[in-house]
Amino acid sequence: MLFKGAGQISSLLAIGPHLTPRFSGVPGALGAWETVSTVSPTGKMKKYWHVINIGIQNNLTYRFNFLARAVFGLIPLIAMLYVWQKIYSDKGAGTTVGTYSLAQMISYYLLITVVDALTAVNEDDWQIAADIKDGNISQFLLKPIDYLWYRLCLFLSGRVTYLAVAVTPLALFILYLHQYFVLPPSWTALGCFLLSTVLTALLQFFMSYAMAMLAFWVLEVSTFIFILFAFEYLASGHLFPLDILPRGVEQALYFTPFPYQLYFPVSIYMGKTRGVDLVSGLLIQGLWVIAAYGVARLAWRRGIKKYSAVGG
Repeated sequence: MLFKGAGQISSLLAIGPHLTPRFSGVPGALGAWETVSTVSPTGKMKKYWHVINIGIQNNLTYRFNFLARAVFGLIPLIAMLYVWQKIYSDKGAGTTVGTYSLAQMISYYLLITVVDALTAVNEDDWQIAADIKDGNISQFLLKPIDYLWYRLCLFLSGRVTYLAVAVTPLALFILYLHQYFVLPPSWTALGCFLLSTVLTALLQFFMSYAMAMLAFWVLEVSTFIFILFAFEYLASGHLFPLDILPRGVEQALYFTPFPYQLYFPVSIYMGKTRGVDLVSGLLIQGLWVIAAYGVARLAWRRGIKKYSAVGG
């Protein structure tokens, strides 16, 4: 699904010229002109709110697709829950796997589904790569709108729309399994879970954005996107809880950003991460967000120099 609101976004980009000539050292490059915004901070906020509004309107035209994705996305979840129920039934009543009872294991996968619905990057990386390959980013180089924030607004609008459509089937599914669903141990855990979920969304977006920047240098980024997705699926806790792995493997994964993309917020909700581990984990997750943002910005600057130098 490609973004269809380009005409409406063009109206945003049609704001009067805000450029001043400042030589950047690249002859003939678009980068030789730097944007000098005369728009007030309030005007900037309105501009990006307008992007979110347009994004929501555009995504609502695909609401049936979102609904189908949400409903059929429950099929792998049902299969996974059936497998775990079979494992626990074979081991007998009161059995635990790692530190998880059957109810906790089912709750874990339900929470993974919820967090994934709130934070997953679906097609944003593909769309960004397509913008670069098709030359659509040229309009952003000479007008007072930041491409990264523009794409972040579209990402947020996509998540809001998907959640609005998917909330009913997901809520009904959780209600059906309510006897297995556990509540957070405290209000503090719930608040930290929500904060961590926001950081998870930002981390996933910035990492995908940085990966899509490879389109400046290679013709096809699909291989790299699939490799990143494979690592995320295995190492983020999507397939299984990371704390059932051997201790050394689990600790090694925490040197990567992947556990902070799904497992960490869910572990907070379930009370698996608390105290000093909770505080340090949130700080590390925040640092990963900052690092991913920095890489995304750096890749954009390097890519734009190459893009401008070849007459993009």
